[in-house]
Amino acid sequence: MITVTEATASAGALKRLSDEGVSIWLDDLSRRRIESGNLAALVENKNVVGVTTNPSIFQAAIGSGEGYEEQLADLAVRGVTVDEAVRMMTTADVRAAADILRPVYDATGGRDGRVSIEVDPRLAHNTAATVAEARQLAWLVDRPNVMIKIPATKAGLPAITEVIGQGISVNVTLIFSLERYREVMDAYLAGLEKAAAKGLDLATIHSVASFFVSRVDSEIDKRLTVLGTDQALALKGKAALANARLAYEAFEEVFASARWTALSGSKANKQRPLWASTGVKDPAYKDTLYVDELVAPGTVNTMPEATLNATADHGEITGDTVTGGYAQARADLAAVETLGISYDEVVQQLEDEGVAKFETAWQDLLDAVTKSLDSKGVDAE
Repeated sequence: MITVTEATASAGALKRLSDEGVSIWLDDLSRRRIESGNLAALVENKNVVGVTTNPSIFQAAIGSGEGYEEQLADLAVRGVTVDEAVRMMTTADVRAAADILRPVYDATGGRDGRVSIEVDPRLAHNTAATVAEARQLAWLVDRPNVMIKIPATKAGLPAITEVIGQGISVNVTLIFSLERYREVMDAYLAGLEKAAAKGLDLATIHSVASFFVSRVDSEIDKRLTVLGTDQALALKGKAALANARLAYEAFEEVFASARWTALSGSKANKQRPLWASTGVKDPAYKDTLYVDELVAPGTVNTMPEATLNATADHGEITGDTVTGGYAQARADLAAVETLGISYDEVVQQLEDEGVAKFETAWQDLLDAVTKSLDSKGVDAE
């Protein structure tokens, strides 16, 4: 049984994180989470002020079928295609979550209370199709607090500019490299400039840039383990934090530039860094590593529920753990490179794998929904 004192301490770490300027978002969504009141409870009791989704999350939620039976039956009767069925179910969940978070959105002037939904991952290398899909998703969800997720591929960059330029808020996903992150920020500023030229209200446009964390350690640690030297093993668990901290340094630089100052005069919003993939994959590391060590003002940390609960239970929030570490971060990444591990090769591999994983998850979801529609005697093609 949890005592009042324990409950207060539990809430304390999450409150301290929020007080340090980190917005806590939940990296998960399902029909059951919505209808059971769980999401509302997390907003009420655990400082959750946003939700992110991705194809893998929806594959797990809808693939189970739980909570979707009635809607699947209706879709089957209508004889819709499997792609339409998936879009109807995912946008329904995002719309419902957006309604739950609407008071947060209103209270924060649109800064938080956001729910993200990703464009079809099969379009990651098609700029025009990504823009069209983003417009369609924004229309389908029809909530001011929706964010459309666009991957930070080469084809995604001009799509980000175009979608922001049309006044649609964007969550840029699958960012691994510092170079690509700078390109993402440039794409965002270009989008704001397009929106301003059209006379749109820049204050209504928001964006986050999802910088992936744990996957960097997973790949670089694997290579360090193969090398096996004391020097290599001593660097395990350092690359991801170094990469993220240098991303924040880049964020500070770009959003102190003359180009940004001109836009901020029109009440534009900074594109906040969002730490994604913050669930620890190596059991040798503390399960709150990518929360405790990435505390900086004006950031977002989107967490799986296990990481959220771990942070509430034993997170160590001691203030800013980012801005004082830039020199060490550069030294850590340089040390990895010295051992023959190519940073550029790793981050490109992770981007390619990230897109591929989401494509696979999306196809698995389509297959599961096809099976459900077929079982009801309807051709899903």
